[in-house]
Amino acid sequence: MSRAGDAAVGTGLVLVILAGGMLELGPPGPSGSLGWGAVTLAIVAGVTTAMRRRFPAACLAVVNADTFAWFHLDYHGRLITIAPLIGCYTLAAGRGWRAGAAGGMLTTVCTFLTVRFTLSGGWFADQVFNAVPLVAAATALGTAVHLHRAFAEGARDWAERLAEARSDQARRQAAEERLEIARELHDVFGHTMAAISVQAGVAVHVMRRRPEQAAEALNTIKRISDGGLAEVQVVLGAMRSEDLHTATGGLAKLDKLLDIPGVGVELALGGEDRTIPVAVDLAAYRIIQESLTNVRRHAHGATRVRIELTYGERLRIVVHDDGRPADVSTTVGGNGIEGMRARAEKLGGTLTAARTADEGFEVWCELPIRKDSA
Repeated sequence: MSRAGDAAVGTGLVLVILAGGMLELGPPGPSGSLGWGAVTLAIVAGVTTAMRRRFPAACLAVVNADTFAWFHLDYHGRLITIAPLIGCYTLAAGRGWRAGAAGGMLTTVCTFLTVRFTLSGGWFADQVFNAVPLVAAATALGTAVHLHRAFAEGARDWAERLAEARSDQARRQAAEERLEIARELHDVFGHTMAAISVQAGVAVHVMRRRPEQAAEALNTIKRISDGGLAEVQVVLGAMRSEDLHTATGGLAKLDKLLDIPGVGVELALGGEDRTIPVAVDLAAYRIIQESLTNVRRHAHGATRVRIELTYGERLRIVVHDDGRPADVSTTVGGNGIEGMRARAEKLGGTLTAARTADEGFEVWCELPIRKDSA
C-alpha cells in the first residue's frame, strides 16, 4: 500500500470514530457533544494508523494509550477500538508471529486495564471476552499474511535461483558445444591441410620430370579438398542439429584416413563385441585422424604406421609410427595432443603420447565402452 493509501486509511478511521461518537454508539458520555478532546484523540488515532507500517510497534502502543484515554474521558462510541486491532494486524504482518504475539499481549493487557479502570467492569467482564477474541483474530490474520508473504518471497527467490542455474547450465553447455565444434574443425582442417601439403610437395618435386605423376598429385589434392570441404559442411550443419555426434563420422569411415603417400598403414582389430557408444566412436575416429595428421606433419622418414583397435570393456587405441619427430616438444605438447587428451578425458578415458625405444612415436589411448567400466 502506498503512502496515499495509508493516509486514506487514517482519514477514514478518523471519520468512522467521530461518526460513531456522534451517533452515540456505546455507553453514554458526559455530554451530548464530542468536544475538541474527542476530535483530538480521533485525529491522533488516525495519524498514528496512517504511520503504522513505518513504526508498527510504537504506533500500536500509541493507539492503545489513545483508546484508554478515550474511554477514561468517557466519550461516546466504541469504534476507537478499531485502531488497536489494525495495529495488531500490521505488527504481525510486518514483523512476524513473535512480534505479533507481543503486540497482541500488550493490547490484551490494555483491554483489561481499560475495562477495569475506565468502564468500572470486572477483570473478566463481558467487554473483555468480547474484545480479546478480536485482538487474537487480528493478530492471527496478520501472522498468516506474514507467512504468506515469506512463502511467496521464498518461492520467487527459488525460481530466480533455478532460472539462474538453468542459464548457467545453458551457457556451460553452449561453451562445451563450441569447444567440441572447434575440435571437430581443427581435426578436419588439420588432417586435410596436412594431406594437401604432402601432395603439393610431391607435385612440385615431380612437375618437370614426371608431369603425369604431378597431375595425379593435383587430382589427389582436389579429392582431398573436396572431401575436407564436405566434412566441414557436415560439421557446420551439425551445429543446427541436436546431436553433433550423429552427423560427423566414426570408425566406420576409418578407411578414408589410411591413405598416406609413401607410408604403409596397417590396421589391426581385436575383440569380438565391437558395438560402442556414438560418443566413443567419434572420439576414437578423431584421435586416430589427429594421430595420422601428426605423422604427416612431424614424422620425418616414416615408412610404416600401425593402428591397433582392441575392443572389450574399454576400447584401446594404439597408433605407432617409425618416423623421427621433427620437434619433440611441439609434437608431444602441442594443441593436437592436448585436444586428443581432452577428448579422452571427457569420456573418462586416458591418453598418452611419447617417443618409443625405436625412435618412433606412439599414441596410446583407452576409452570406456561399458557403463560399469570406470
